[in-house]
Amino acid sequence: MIKIRTATVLIGAMAVVNFAAARSERAPDPNWLDHDRDRPRPPEIQPGTSSTQEQPGQPPSDATVLFDGKDLSQWVAMDGTPTKWIMGKGYMECVKGSGYVRTLQNFGDCQLHVEWAAPTPPHGEGQGRGNSGVFLGLDRYEVQVLDSYHADTYPDGQAAAVYGQYPPLVNASRPPGEWQFYDIIYTAPRFDAEGKLKSPVHLTVFHNGVLVQNDVELTGPTSWLERAPYQPQPEKQPISLQDHGNPVRFRNIWIRELGKPGRKEFTFNEKLLDTYTGKFVDDIDVKREGSQLVVNKSGVRFAMFAESTTRFFAKTTDFRLEFIPDASGKADKVIWSVGEGANEAKREGTK
Repeated sequence: MIKIRTATVLIGAMAVVNFAAARSERAPDPNWLDHDRDRPRPPEIQPGTSSTQEQPGQPPSDATVLFDGKDLSQWVAMDGTPTKWIMGKGYMECVKGSGYVRTLQNFGDCQLHVEWAAPTPPHGEGQGRGNSGVFLGLDRYEVQVLDSYHADTYPDGQAAAVYGQYPPLVNASRPPGEWQFYDIIYTAPRFDAEGKLKSPVHLTVFHNGVLVQNDVELTGPTSWLERAPYQPQPEKQPISLQDHGNPVRFRNIWIRELGKPGRKEFTFNEKLLDTYTGKFVDDIDVKREGSQLVVNKSGVRFAMFAESTTRFFAKTTDFRLEFIPDASGKADKVIWSVGEGANEAKREGTK
């Protein structure tokens, strides 16, 4: 029996997690004495268990499980509609032409665990052999999935490469058909109010328990044929898996968010968001820009982030909205607040 040593990598991965989360605070915290007995203790968790080829392990107790092999309720197509990927016995499998699949929930700095298996028997060569990818930042930053067991392709496109930028330090691939795993530590990019890059993406990757990307700094989004520059983006974005035409399988996907806890954020279907757009009394004008609602309230613009299908919040001011749909599903009023209280505003033109 071949074991996937999930638990053995957790100790090393968590050490890198703490490093990545505290990138801007490399020195010890000056607010505490050395060996300070009054310093808050780290929370205790259960660290999880190893996976085997037959059975996925248990995630750490503080992880959010994104896929446990039972359903696809946390995954959708890129436009927010139901995915055409299929469920197998404990896994999901890419269907050629179905498009990428992404999480409903958005994530920033994180430790991400993904288990995957390339098709067997193998078919194709180079980039046509068991190709998929794990993307952070929606579809921007890819850790390549590929059958690289005794197979050749360009180094920055093989399994565990940061696609187009960094080949893995070693090729730690297992044979096709066997379960492999990535533990990815991701530090999201930061942008200032004008959209200028303040700090780039950093990635650390373990492939089957082996360190293959050591805190590499990305030059921008990963891409084919070009070195794309950074563009402003929200700090938290969905995670996606690539449809590259090969029936790659995935199981046991979990994530640990890093840094200070905050509200959960989601990216929903644009058709749903369109039911909320329009003008409401109290000088509220709601528009959609891509997959995000933007509100002009009394001349001030707010980018709004979804915490549920009806509730949205801003990050610059404690401005909150909750849309109240009518029988047709279109929001005919909104409950809004700034800092305190609650106010009801009807859609303009409704009685």
